[in-house]
Amino acid sequence: MTEHLGIMEILGIAGSVSLLSGWRLYLTALATGLAMHFKVLPLPEHLEALQVLANPWVMGVAGLAAFMEFFADKIVWLDSIWDTIHTAIRPIGGALLTLAVVDPSDPATQAIAFLLGGGASLLAHGGKASARAVVNTSPEPFSNIAVSTVEDVATTGLLYLAYSYPVAAGAVALVLLVLTVALMVVAWRVLRKIFLRVQPEPAPNATVEG
Repeated sequence: MTEHLGIMEILGIAGSVSLLSGWRLYLTALATGLAMHFKVLPLPEHLEALQVLANPWVMGVAGLAAFMEFFADKIVWLDSIWDTIHTAIRPIGGALLTLAVVDPSDPATQAIAFLLGGGASLLAHGGKASARAVVNTSPEPFSNIAVSTVEDVATTGLLYLAYSYPVAAGAVALVLLVLTVALMVVAWRVLRKIFLRVQPEPAPNATVEG
């Protein structure tokens, strides 16, 4: 498919990819590579730089990492450890994926895209990690599994939507951004209440009898 993308469509796709990478970096890379490999997702010529994700070796590594993340993300507190480890990995991966979306002939644009893509991935990662920390306070494991599964499905569906309908990609990115900020705000309030609740009450001042 040959298609000329405007700046808004490019920014929308770049924003969607970087934000989704903050949720599921490996799944984002794997889903894109598989869709391109099997011609399910014919990308415009401008995005042919993403063709590297269809390389069998790249898909193999991404698939193995996505497999590990699929299970690690559904085990209480192990998911938080996994998120902590990926605090630097996801933003870098999101920044690199964003570089593949923007015009490679403009170094200034690529530098801006790298910084903004990394920042968006870090923000999404922070929202996800904060929300999962709240979910992990629940004594039962099923809510963790449910939330993780929703993230898996949402990442794949929104990624396909962003690539297939570039005009809608901007809306997808905006929704993801609002959702991420909302998750961080809610998670911060919940964790703050939990922290205040478990704090021991100060001992009353002792009085000295005269």
